[in-house]
Amino acid sequence: MSHVGVPRGTVRKRRSLALLTTGVLTIPVLAGCSSGGEETARGVPQDIAPAARETVADGSTANWAVDALPATFNAFQADADSATTRITGALLPTLFPMDRTGQPKLNPDYLESAKVIEREPRQVVLYKLNQQAVWSDGREIGAPDFVAQWRALRGKDSAFWTARNSGYERIEKIERGADDLQVRVTFSKPYADWRSLFSPLYPKEITGSPDAFNDGARTALKTTAGPFVLKSMSKSEGTVTLARNPRWWGDKAKLDTLVFRAVAAKDRTQALSDGTVDIADIDPATADRITLARRDRGSNGQPLNHGPGSEITPAQALRSWAQAHGSDEDAAEIAQAAREKNRKAVVAYATEQKALRDFAVRKSLEPAYTQLALNGESGPLADDRVRRAVARALDRQELAQTVLGPLGLPAKPLGSHLALAGQPGYKDGSGALGEQNTKEAQALLADAGWTRGGAAEPPKDTKAGSEAEKKGGKDDEAEAEKKTAGEAEEDKDAKSEKSEKSEKSEKDGKKAEEESTEDSADSAAERKKADQDSEDSAASRDEGLYIVGDDNKPGAPAPATVGSASAVHVLAPARTAAAQGTVLLRQAGVLGEGGAVAATDKQPGGAAGAYAPVGTAAPAPAAAKAQLGKDGKTLTLRFVLPSGPGSQSLRSVGDKIAAMLEKIGVGTEITKVPDESYFKDHIASGAYDLALYSWPATAYPATDGRPIYAKPEPATDGSLLVEQNYTRVGTDHIDQLFDKAAGELDEKAARELMKQADARIWAAAGSIPLFQRPQLVAVDKKLANVGAFGFAAPRYQDIGFKNRQAAGSPADRKK
Repeated sequence: MSHVGVPRGTVRKRRSLALLTTGVLTIPVLAGCSSGGEETARGVPQDIAPAARETVADGSTANWAVDALPATFNAFQADADSATTRITGALLPTLFPMDRTGQPKLNPDYLESAKVIEREPRQVVLYKLNQQAVWSDGREIGAPDFVAQWRALRGKDSAFWTARNSGYERIEKIERGADDLQVRVTFSKPYADWRSLFSPLYPKEITGSPDAFNDGARTALKTTAGPFVLKSMSKSEGTVTLARNPRWWGDKAKLDTLVFRAVAAKDRTQALSDGTVDIADIDPATADRITLARRDRGSNGQPLNHGPGSEITPAQALRSWAQAHGSDEDAAEIAQAAREKNRKAVVAYATEQKALRDFAVRKSLEPAYTQLALNGESGPLADDRVRRAVARALDRQELAQTVLGPLGLPAKPLGSHLALAGQPGYKDGSGALGEQNTKEAQALLADAGWTRGGAAEPPKDTKAGSEAEKKGGKDDEAEAEKKTAGEAEEDKDAKSEKSEKSEKSEKDGKKAEEESTEDSADSAAERKKADQDSEDSAASRDEGLYIVGDDNKPGAPAPATVGSASAVHVLAPARTAAAQGTVLLRQAGVLGEGGAVAATDKQPGGAAGAYAPVGTAAPAPAAAKAQLGKDGKTLTLRFVLPSGPGSQSLRSVGDKIAAMLEKIGVGTEITKVPDESYFKDHIASGAYDLALYSWPATAYPATDGRPIYAKPEPATDGSLLVEQNYTRVGTDHIDQLFDKAAGELDEKAARELMKQADARIWAAAGSIPLFQRPQLVAVDKKLANVGAFGFAAPRYQDIGFKNRQAAGSPADRKK
């Protein structure tokens, strides 16, 4: 499964209240926006074949498939990936790992306690370390390690190539407490998500100097403090081997060695069948094969009714035999070769199926969600009415059912951008946008000036609504920048009477849209104030930020550009950066190819997967007569999807979305692009109108959510600072809610602020959560305490093979 690495950049100063991070995840559940408190939506439980430690044997080796060898072992660098996260989880301290409900939970292996002991005049957190906690070289874990990591990540020293500093820039000082086992951290500003800090915790030998931080930790970790130590990494074999840590003070690791092996998604079935790996994330097709293999256990050698040759009818088989034994020697030779090829394929398939019987499919929901992103920077989607129309044309229940239903998982649409079902603070906020309604979607488009006959009309001199059709010129660009989601509401008084009536008929969205109108007034005042404070805010925004592509370090790539426009600065992810590449591209594959709308692999004026040069006319769609238009142009949106073998489900979902949009007169041009360029060259650079990608879950929405939904702002050089908000849609009010929540130490109050922010994100219609992704993991059925973990972090020391007595139990044989 491919993943995209984010280029390195430099640290730039940014206001201290800013929160950096990478992946935020959204949640399940559609329905209207319920009034009141949190919902008691249950999350899907993990499936890891839990077993008591006494039933797990000591010793042996387990092989765990990863997408690729980690680009770095430093989780704070921009090119850290999912393999980095997986491996460092077994090697380094995580002070507050997530539990089954997606909440941070104190890790007693490293901490006796950690709590806020002072709030005034400064927030002070006191960490009391486990007195047995030591690094693998025997040195105690202590305040010097906390200090070194803070200094490396706080953003004041650009010599450290760090991808994130979220929260660290708020720390004023770190001191030794009453003894060496106490660490006292004083914050200059309140920080609600203080539990997110110092995880993973690196030894001072790595974070204490730029050289060790930048290069030393990329390929080696000499000093660690987990149940395992890093034994070796072999690029030729594609393996990272961990060995049991002899100095580990906690529960002894059951396995002698744990090997992480790089195996591409397309090779996982073969790797499982030949014994190369024992644990692997798989797609639904491989899961089906394992299910069939377990079902066929009692077939007693009878031919399988699936696999190669199973589709051949008796008549076809007879015809093939006749051709192979006929008088026409040439035809007979061809038929014999085909029959031999099929015979070998059948034998190979049967052999694989026999081996796959030894595996079980562990199934849950992955702590990540798939969304439809609507790029609101320019074009038709710069108009919030068009974005809302697109969103309200979607049957999210159908999309969720399509992906999750066949797997037997709860098929509920996601109801939040900032929490998943089962997490504290989850509330379905989709009512702020309104439920699926074709008539309302068409009314919104009509109000924005898109009509059935609009494609045949001559261009007009004026622009309708908040759409900004950029034809060059600073005034047009400024207008497009101004008309962001929340601010576009200011033009509503000048809209038609028909629009006002249609808006009032939105039952589920009425309350939220009234709030959105209030936002408009707020936004106007905020913009006026922002103009007066522009210089101060620009300087403060830069504090502590890492800008991708904006450095002069050796080997660093140049910033991405879009057409002839100025460079777009993409801020590197924060806390969950390690998982971004894989999360964005390792989409759940459920459906086959095909769909309602044919994909175009090539557009006029460019190579396959490339966009046509600026100004190239789009080809007329088949349904042009029914398609909406304005000023002589049809309403056609560029829909970019990955083309890799692991993205079949994503493409099929894209086809369904295109068909839904076609019903309201919105055309789509689906372009398939290589996985390796999908995120970097299209999503991050903004070269798309519609796209599907995912964000991972977070226990810290105030910190991890802000950069994903922060209002993009122009830099001094004219480029756009988008952080991780690749939809380019945001409002000042949303930013303020995140900032307030980040400094709110009362958890209940902070959650309420996040619910308000989520409702406004829904109303802005830049990101439409679709479904939480399925998590399918093939695991040797003799292994315990490993599989589909859901929210929870693995306890690596508990993973192992069941002893003979436990492995032979009736309960296991039923699995």
